[in-house]
Amino acid sequence: MSTFQMPADARERADLFRERYGAVRHQLARVIVGQDDVLDTVLRTFFAGGNILLEGVPGLGKTMLVRTLSDAMHLEFARIQFTPDLMPADVVGTTIVTEDDAGKRVMVFRKGPIFANIVLADEVNRATPKTQSALLEAMQEHSVTVGGDTRLLPEPFLVIATQNPIDMEGTYPLPEAQLDRFMVKVIVRYGSREELNEVIARTTRRENAVAERVMDSEEVSAWRSFVRDVAVAPHVADYATRLVIATHPGSEFATDLINKYVRFGSSPRGAQALILLGKVRALLEGRFNVSFRDVERDALSVLRHRMIRNFEAEADGVESDAIVAEVVRATEQADLLASA
Repeated sequence: MSTFQMPADARERADLFRERYGAVRHQLARVIVGQDDVLDTVLRTFFAGGNILLEGVPGLGKTMLVRTLSDAMHLEFARIQFTPDLMPADVVGTTIVTEDDAGKRVMVFRKGPIFANIVLADEVNRATPKTQSALLEAMQEHSVTVGGDTRLLPEPFLVIATQNPIDMEGTYPLPEAQLDRFMVKVIVRYGSREELNEVIARTTRRENAVAERVMDSEEVSAWRSFVRDVAVAPHVADYATRLVIATHPGSEFATDLINKYVRFGSSPRGAQALILLGKVRALLEGRFNVSFRDVERDALSVLRHRMIRNFEAEADGVESDAIVAEVVRATEQADLLASA
């Protein structure tokens, strides 16, 4: 049973949130070497209540990061290895015919691995689009519908998916609707020489470091609710809106780069993600209001996967990150001109 009690005073709650966040962050760092930006983005997104997409080549510790997070939070963890022959029923579950104690045939629902708090969709882009789409309802509505019956998933719930770069052999592109349900897309890169040496030192000895339990599901849910209480001024919310609209070709804020290289821009979920992540960042920096800078600093991870580039962008080698950087620069410049 949880013994967590939320302080009555808002300032005390904010201070305790930073303390508890730091405790979880420390446990992650005990197991995961380096990758500071990745750990911070994943943890902030976790408390913002969003799903996470981790992209990187095999062997960079993506799966270990997710397992360590579930250990530190003491949440139920399920790992689904996505393969080309994986079927939707293997993810959400299926209804089977069985006999009850009286010998009568009855329909019984067998839950799939999606019924957990933290679901690791490992190498999600190695499954077919049909199977990938089995996650859509779960990621957005925290429920699954099988045989006409809708079943709620345990709370807190989130999907953390890992994927290999899409130009690797045996991968399928994720459907746009599924990409949009990830609050952030985080690129996991190779560590430095010193970090690799530390990885070798930690993983080749008799005992490996493990994360200790820091929170439980009740506390996690309480902090997720608290994050949403952080204030957002209308002009800051409008800044997030303008960043999203600027990704739409032909819009009033679109730059020449957007009009030339982007087919479709970010959905409203992009603006929602910018604000929620900004709320977590504000709390961690000792503020109870979101700033322009809070919103801007997460633009790359929030928008990079929500823009659909056209063929010309691919032919010219223009990456999504460069387009997002242009959007942020142009929006900042417009604000400076407006205030001059």
